[in-house]
Amino acid sequence: MQQRLQKIIADAGITSRRKAEQIILEGRVTVNGETVSKLGSKADPERDHIRVDSRLLTRDTEHVYLLVNKPVGYVSTVRDPQGRPTVLSLARGIKQRVYPVGRLDYHSSGLMILTNDGELANFLMSRSSAVPRSYLVKLEGRPEAADIAKLASGIVLDGRKTEPCQIRALGQGDKPWYEITLVEGRYHQVRRMFERIGKGVVKLKRVRIAFLTDQGLAPGRVRHLTRAEVARLKAWKGTR
Repeated sequence: MQQRLQKIIADAGITSRRKAEQIILEGRVTVNGETVSKLGSKADPERDHIRVDSRLLTRDTEHVYLLVNKPVGYVSTVRDPQGRPTVLSLARGIKQRVYPVGRLDYHSSGLMILTNDGELANFLMSRSSAVPRSYLVKLEGRPEAADIAKLASGIVLDGRKTEPCQIRALGQGDKPWYEITLVEGRYHQVRRMFERIGKGVVKLKRVRIAFLTDQGLAPGRVRHLTRAEVARLKAWKGTR
């Protein structure tokens, strides 16, 4: 049965459906030897020979769902042209090709999901999912209460207002800690939000994705999600 190419690529565990669309537009996909670079193109994964970067796609028979606590100093990509360690190198012994859901920058740490389930990855990264992600943030100085309230209600980034978020103080020192919970994930959003009120981020760690926390998962460690956890993520309705 014919399906959209981006879905086939995501189901094969290559990357998320969103990233698959970019791969197609870049002309890196061939179907039966012909380059396909138009979104909306379809193929039959059972009959057609589909290649990404000259590699023949094979459909993974088993979906894998991993929770990893990324340390500082790892990139959250499949590969890095600079040769830096990737978060995938932490998932030792996993035979299936998995990829990160979303990003954490090189200098940040915390929770990430690795999977080869393109449908779930696409859902978790979509704006409509509204999956909350909580971060612990250490600032370089003490912000004003009015500035924190401004961030919580939403500010304009890249021409679009951020969604309301929850921010609470965890200390009152010269370099205080805050917890911030977002329901969206724009590029370097947490760092950029605090920079807008003149407070740089010294440390940043993601400690929660939906109901998943870093409790019992040390930096650099990985665990499989349980069936119940996977089912709960797939059925996410925005409940806390």
